[in-house]
Amino acid sequence: MSASRVLVLNSGSSSVKYQLLDMREGSRLAAGLVERIGEQTSRLKHTCLTSGDTRERSGPVADHDAALKAVAEELDRDGLGLDSPDLAAIGHRVVHGGMFFTEPTVIDDEVLTEIERLIPVAPLHNPANLTGIRTARALRPDLPQVAVFDTAFHTTMPESAARYAVDPKVADRYRIRRYGFHGTSHAYVSRETARLLGRDPSEVNVIVLHLGNGASASAVEKGRCVDTSMGLTPLEGLVMGTRSGDLDPAVIFHLARVGGMSMDEIDTLLNKRSGLFGLCGDNDMREIRRRIDEGDEEAQLAFDIYIHRLKKYIGAYYAVLGRVDAIAFTAGVGENASPVREAAVAGLEDLGLAVDGELNTVRSDEPRLISPAHARVAVAVVPTDEELEIATQTYELVARKQPGDNG
Repeated sequence: MSASRVLVLNSGSSSVKYQLLDMREGSRLAAGLVERIGEQTSRLKHTCLTSGDTRERSGPVADHDAALKAVAEELDRDGLGLDSPDLAAIGHRVVHGGMFFTEPTVIDDEVLTEIERLIPVAPLHNPANLTGIRTARALRPDLPQVAVFDTAFHTTMPESAARYAVDPKVADRYRIRRYGFHGTSHAYVSRETARLLGRDPSEVNVIVLHLGNGASASAVEKGRCVDTSMGLTPLEGLVMGTRSGDLDPAVIFHLARVGGMSMDEIDTLLNKRSGLFGLCGDNDMREIRRRIDEGDEEAQLAFDIYIHRLKKYIGAYYAVLGRVDAIAFTAGVGENASPVREAAVAGLEDLGLAVDGELNTVRSDEPRLISPAHARVAVAVVPTDEELEIATQTYELVARKQPGDNG
């Protein structure tokens, strides 16, 4: 395949993040973000990574069609336009692929229809993903477009982990099961952790902790996900920036019957006004740590609840895997908040878990071990790279689909 560039698009409800990568050279050529789409205060920030030049423009961007056209203009100014013969494909992040999509998929009308059918289980994400796909297809109808699904990595979970204990007929009718999310990150980080240990992913058991504003854990056995903390939606699991994570389902009935709250109000409460933000009014871990250092008891309690839940999942996934070779911290909090990493494994020395205080405080963009030398279980910090994972999966799929290929 002569063309070697992949444009990665991550279309949110009011934003588009993008990166252009050259897969043959292993380099990033451009990156940017269009935010507040549909508002008068829209903003586009674009960086040409080959020159280091950054440009910003402000002003109304009406919709995703206008946003992607603006992105195309910025790329064209750098000689990297969407009409370049070097562009091999566009890779799209799609949050929910259900059980239908277990691997990256070339997009056609049937694929779009199935993604649309999944909107009821991903009402905040799949509509925005679809809008980005349709706009990109209109701009380059001749170019392969590939969907890479957040849920795909987790489709290897056994039924014992993926099923909820509800009537299977009801569950199947309404597609109720545990799908998991952040799959591109968990796939990338688990492989990079194995590489850091100098071993093949098929030999390694890893607990991956993706800790950002959204947070999830996964148990990866020999390169395959066997359990993950998010479920039907991204609400289940760890305490997050604004999401509650695990709670008794009867809380919802209680809020409706006793509190008189509507389903929409409860949805907003649990997704946008809970988690760290709900507990202390802040969802930025840096601000929470600053408040703790000043003796703020509310911030301290929020941090303690966050860590308690995290430890429960570490212990649970240790039990699921039976043998753990490494625990990997990733994403914004996991990569940058050393107090979180220290507290998460404190008291787990009998499980072979510990961090070296000096190594833990080192700041770096490179994968690194922070456990003491000769530790029974490696503790690692592995910066995630979801854009590279999406680009890699997209490029490999398109290369296999080239005429004359027998794969």
